Amino acid sequence: MKNKRIVSGMRPTGKLHLGHFHGVLSNWLELQEEFECFFFAADWHSLTTEYADTSGIRESTREMLLDWLAFGIDPEKSTIFCQSLVPQHAELNLILSMITPVSWLERNPTYKEMQENLQTKDLSTFGFLGYPVLMASDIIVYKAGRVPVGHDQLPHLEITREIARRFNHLYGEVFPEPEALLTETPKVLGLDGRKMSKSYGNAIFLSETADETRKKVMSMVTDVKRPRRTDPGEPDRCVAYSLNSIYLSEEKRTEIVAACRTAQIGCVECKRAQAEALVEFLAPFRAKREELAAHPDRVEAIMDVGSRKAQEEAGKTMREVREAIRF
Repeated sequence: MKNKRIVSGMRPTGKLHLGHFHGVLSNWLELQEEFECFFFAADWHSLTTEYADTSGIRESTREMLLDWLAFGIDPEKSTIFCQSLVPQHAELNLILSMITPVSWLERNPTYKEMQENLQTKDLSTFGFLGYPVLMASDIIVYKAGRVPVGHDQLPHLEITREIARRFNHLYGEVFPEPEALLTETPKVLGLDGRKMSKSYGNAIFLSETADETRKKVMSMVTDVKRPRRTDPGEPDRCVAYSLNSIYLSEEKRTEIVAACRTAQIGCVECKRAQAEALVEFLAPFRAKREELAAHPDRVEAIMDVGSRKAQEEAGKTMREVREAIRF
């Protein structure tokens, strides 16, 4: 692989939860050991849905960055930056918007899906329709060779590839067409059995206290067909048991399954074991996060240094773009 540069970003929605860790951060930790990684806080993307109230975006960006750093995203190995601090993203977005057919944007599967799911917000804006163009700018302004995505995100990346291809056709070869780097993203269930999500109110946050985590785990839904402690249970029907597949050893899981199915262990006892395993897993992260939070200047410096490096790299590309379009 000649081009080992990767670009990936997250919208700042505040503190991260277990779903974010297993869906994104755990993959980033592996990627930064092998690739040249650019990881960014996509605060401009937040404006597509939060334009009416921007008061929380800055603090959400800070909280998200603390989670990244505490869990091991290393500024010595990766470029960590804020999207809005790199104006080249916006400049390229403007240029690409001039050549992107509206029909490409309207067929984006997320466009109608989000409009249906977020009916409390007015998403009939130019910015929301065109956010795939900004996403393409985020990626190709660094000439990324790979983009880590799940299978459900492949249509989004294909729009980026089409936009890069159209620019190259019109003005000459400037951008490589980024390839998908498919990543495994295990589905982490929330307290109620739905996908873990801050908007559902069913999330276990990475940065909450150990007692808060224990309380949430103890509230998780168990096997609804096991009304009494003396009834045999079925772990496959138990939402709470889903955590065991991630945080307990295979030996311990096998032991719990057998005990549950023969009513030798109750749901309360089982969830206590789950809670303690999760608290133990998160303890080093939480300690490091508290240390980082006590030194906000250090965290700001990491973002500033990364953003300057990102500006330098994006600036090289934009010089080529201006030359290609004869500006």
